Amino acid sequence: MVRMADVARAAGVSTMTVSNVINGRPGVRADTRLRVLATIDELGYQVNATARSLRTGRTGAIGFVLPELDSPYYAHLSNQLSAAAERRGRHLLVERTGGSRERELEALSFGHLRRYDGVIVHLVRLERPDLDRLRFDTPVVFLGESPVPGRFEHVMMDDVGGSREATGHLLGTRSRRVAIVGGRHEDTEDMASLRTRGYRQAHADLGLDVDEALVVESRTYSRDEGHRAVLDLRRAGVAFDAVFCVTDALATGALRALADLGLHVPGDVQVVGFDNGEEADFLVPRLSSVEPGNDAIAELALDLLEQRIRTADPADARPRATTTVTARLVLRESTR
Repeated sequence: MVRMADVARAAGVSTMTVSNVINGRPGVRADTRLRVLATIDELGYQVNATARSLRTGRTGAIGFVLPELDSPYYAHLSNQLSAAAERRGRHLLVERTGGSRERELEALSFGHLRRYDGVIVHLVRLERPDLDRLRFDTPVVFLGESPVPGRFEHVMMDDVGGSREATGHLLGTRSRRVAIVGGRHEDTEDMASLRTRGYRQAHADLGLDVDEALVVESRTYSRDEGHRAVLDLRRAGVAFDAVFCVTDALATGALRALADLGLHVPGDVQVVGFDNGEEADFLVPRLSSVEPGNDAIAELALDLLEQRIRTADPADARPRATTTVTARLVLRESTR
């Protein structure tokens, strides 16, 4: 039988470090945590019998691991998941990672996972090679843009399609200088890059080139950044007649900046956001926005999790599906 001391020796760490990794305690560097987890898997180390027996019962709790609590999008998604869990006779517990790689690893550790019957995780920092090295027997469903190994269920929103539809609408209503706020010049697999990809595809659909001066990157996706981005475009003398913002928070800041500049929305500049949060109906003007399908995402994620909880071996390695939930543009007063 492999002991904790054997894992520590093979990984080149102390037994206390192995214990900290198993129980999800903070203070362990991400590369050390991954090395210990890989060693546990390689040696076939089993968590002690007492800990494993805790997993034979049902807690009735579902964990939701997310980057931020104060984001309107995540707040809305949390509410949807909580309501959907209650309808299934479960309660939702939320853990915040702050978008930290170390905190995401902690949330997926043995100690954290055994608190729940199943866990829904919205990743930001962990990448597929990291997940390839993780092994756990708690059912997990992943949300978000990050690619995950095929043994996991994965639910995504249609970032590309929603952005393509939004930008296509702006171009189809006579705007030809459409800025994207919160975009990316580099094409990767994060949210901003995928939404920029849809923005570029909408231009390509009409045979139009993208002026890179209209692709405005942002440090965050906040109202302040949306306000700053529009003012910076104006100060730089970059002409624009529409703004597609990759979040509603950015769009809210953009609307304020356009009002400060004395520009009329949608007469002078059209504005579209992404998230279709509750505040969209209460802005002046009411904000056109992409509805990402949070209701469907919540229901689908919980259905997939319930299926895995009910299986005899929730950690089996059978291929799983990545499901993309359709997004749609909701038109209001900020567009023509």
